[in-house]
Amino acid sequence: MKRIKQIDINRALAMAGTFNFLCSCARACLLPFLTLYFRQLGLTPAMTGIVMGTKHFVTLVWSPAASLLSKHYNKRRAVICGSVVFSAAAALLLLLIPHTDMHAWTCNASDPHVSPTQNPSDILLVNITGPVTSHPKLHVSQSLVTHLPDADRKAPVITNETSPHHHHHHNHNHTTESPLLYVPQKNDSKVLESSSSSLATPVRNKRSELKSEQPTGEKKDESSLGFLGSLKAMDTQHQLFFLILIIVCVWEAASAPLEWNVDDGLYEYLDFADASDRYSSTRVWGVLGAACGVGGTGLLVSQLTCLIAAQTSRSVVHFYCYASLAFLVLPLAMSLPLYLNKKRNRTSGLLKALQLVRGSPQAVLCVFTTLLVGVAKSPIDNFLLWQMQDRGSSELHMGLSLALALLSQAAFPLMAGRVSRLLGPRRMLAVGAASLGLQCFYYSFLWGAWAALPAQVLSCFSSGALWWAVKLQCEDIATPGAERSVRRVYKSLSIHLGSALGSLAGGFVAQSIGLTWMFRGLAMVLMVWCVCLPLLQWKAPHHRRINYSRLLAADASEASDSESEQERDWLDKAMENDKSNNNSGRRVNH
Repeated sequence: MKRIKQIDINRALAMAGTFNFLCSCARACLLPFLTLYFRQLGLTPAMTGIVMGTKHFVTLVWSPAASLLSKHYNKRRAVICGSVVFSAAAALLLLLIPHTDMHAWTCNASDPHVSPTQNPSDILLVNITGPVTSHPKLHVSQSLVTHLPDADRKAPVITNETSPHHHHHHNHNHTTESPLLYVPQKNDSKVLESSSSSLATPVRNKRSELKSEQPTGEKKDESSLGFLGSLKAMDTQHQLFFLILIIVCVWEAASAPLEWNVDDGLYEYLDFADASDRYSSTRVWGVLGAACGVGGTGLLVSQLTCLIAAQTSRSVVHFYCYASLAFLVLPLAMSLPLYLNKKRNRTSGLLKALQLVRGSPQAVLCVFTTLLVGVAKSPIDNFLLWQMQDRGSSELHMGLSLALALLSQAAFPLMAGRVSRLLGPRRMLAVGAASLGLQCFYYSFLWGAWAALPAQVLSCFSSGALWWAVKLQCEDIATPGAERSVRRVYKSLSIHLGSALGSLAGGFVAQSIGLTWMFRGLAMVLMVWCVCLPLLQWKAPHHRRINYSRLLAADASEASDSESEQERDWLDKAMENDKSNNNSGRRVNH
């Protein structure tokens, strides 16, 4: 006789919560700070947007495909373990990229070697945007670079020059003196208010001209860069961009299958024991893990010096923390309780969910709202830390600000009952989008290191309330067994498709008009949609489906009472009909 394996529900829930906590903590150690690392390497906002947008596109396509393949071949556990190992290894590949812009490795306000009153935009040329010719006071002096020591020759000097005659006189008088950096004045705030973009290109061109005049021995060192040296048709910056793009695609291809496979395996395991409704309680541990990861890593990195080794920035600590936690998750991934339900067809479930969403006008409006929120939230995730860095924030300020936003999001379920009764799901959706618009508008006026902290409290509504409203919308339109598929449609459209489009557009917009006006533009678009959304919801018909799963989960006493009353009513009616039939039969016989 086949032995039936006993299912421990509490153990499965504990392991699911622990796995979500550690995985979210590992991702939060690196992903929020990844664009800062790209900035240090010398990527422009447009290049950064392309890299992050491609990352989201890979996740959008490969996550469901890998989940279907792993289920078809019954290799779910192997895919989970392989995803953990190879994602950590692929992330470390970014550390092997040669640093073409060593002047970018500068300390910020948290480093003790830098004056606390010094703004990173004053000492880091890559923080300054706008064409060089757009401001008469900004001029890159090549002659002064040639008189610098060898260690500092790679860092271009910005001098305050207003005329060619003065430029010639200035160069002549400073052949033996140490040049001074140009300190921006109050009138120059419009030029220096945004992040690195178009000024980096002419500076790198000037540096490439200087490198061409170096001795032959130094050119041989440049040709030993491997992949970068083989692409002679491109400049160093584009070589760096394509190398980062390839590594990020490989990294995302390795990490994308993890979430769906773990989620499906644990859900089907608990569903086999009729405890799938308790699986949603483990998601809050993912948010708490992300808050611990981003806050703890920011605190750790801020305590280190700028260079922890020769030509090694302290930013590499983010990668090592990510890899360490990933390998810590590996033993847990090998022992997760997974179950394969071969009767459940994933493809038909997603197609049915799309049909349900398309058939409800209210659901379509919710889709457009979540897509717009994803488009707006992606530039915030990519470039908010750039804006904070330009205002003097260190990794400590960044980490604590992001951790506060996640904690605010996790706290919303505590007040969800009162807010949903007060506003309703439709108004809650508009409030969530409006809160994100207010955050964007606030980010455009940052003035100091801690200035972003108050706006993070609004994440309680911009993320918590928004997804709570999406959850209620999913329950309204979903048929029994299709709730998870409908919820995945919303998350895929917002988190991945919307984020991909927002990253691509946000990068080009930030490079064209600067971060400040990019945030203001996002705020304007969101506010306009929040004004139009209630009108569209009022005109659209509202069809509410009967939630059969809630009816089946009703209280047993109420169900038994209602069933007994229905049985009595049915019995009385049956007796009355029987009596009437008997009486009519007797009359016919007579």
